Amino acid sequence: MAFLSRRVGIFASFFLLISGMLLAQDWKTATTLPGVDLSGLTVKQKAVALKVLRESACSCGCSRTMAQCRVEDPSCSFSVGLAATVVQAIKDGKTPEKALEEANSSRWGASHQNQVLEAAVKVPVAGSPVTGPADAAVTIIEFSDFQCPYCTLAVPEIAALLKVYPKQIKLIFKQFPLEIHSDAYRAATAAIAAQKQGKFWEMHDALFAHHENLSLDSILKIAQDLKLDLPRMQKDMESKEIHETIDKDLQDGNNAGVEGTPTIFINGQRYNGRIELASLRNIISAELKKGGNQETASR
Repeated sequence: MAFLSRRVGIFASFFLLISGMLLAQDWKTATTLPGVDLSGLTVKQKAVALKVLRESACSCGCSRTMAQCRVEDPSCSFSVGLAATVVQAIKDGKTPEKALEEANSSRWGASHQNQVLEAAVKVPVAGSPVTGPADAAVTIIEFSDFQCPYCTLAVPEIAALLKVYPKQIKLIFKQFPLEIHSDAYRAATAAIAAQKQGKFWEMHDALFAHHENLSLDSILKIAQDLKLDLPRMQKDMESKEIHETIDKDLQDGNNAGVEGTPTIFINGQRYNGRIELASLRNIISAELKKGGNQETASR
């Protein structure tokens, strides 16, 4: 797993820097929140929605409000789902009380607060890049976006987990470039093009290391440094095959309930906790005690 772990130190330092920036944001007055789409709301509706999010508790058990959780724990899928439900209800003209009621009765509501792992689903993985032993007891499927800062923060945590369990875990990567990230789709085509030349994970590391500059020139410089065949890579990046691969990954993610990045599935079970080594170790240990892979990654 050297190709995944070699940049752990760099990513760890970056994690501390970005975490400090996120925590510095005042969630009590912020007019935008990570992962919350407020488009389509009137000025008045936006103010109402933000008030609900700032004053209402998240159901993940963190003792924060929804808005606070979005700022301080951007990997929390509960706050994403709750916020989306509140925003849609306000957009539909419902009262703040009704919007909160709908959020609390949704799949992300208080009754699900201890559901760190959801029911297993089948996620197609044929052709997806994989690292780790073929017979690993635990399969982690990651839907990720190379331009997403939260995905960047998850990289060293997952790399550290693979280092702790080198024989028990395999990691499968699925592309999920978000529309809000203008360069994410291009980066996804580059990663798959590199995969065709046998260097997906090297490109994976480099794209995340340069996630703030994923212009075509930057990507081609990375490819040159990795000694890839540049004419072939550029041709592949524009090919119908690669675009269809990304579209298929996006559809697989939508079918599995992926709402943002990073999202990981552990033996087919969507994981709703923090993507950090300490939390993940507890989950992996429990999975290993259960007997490992439940055949939920379909080929």
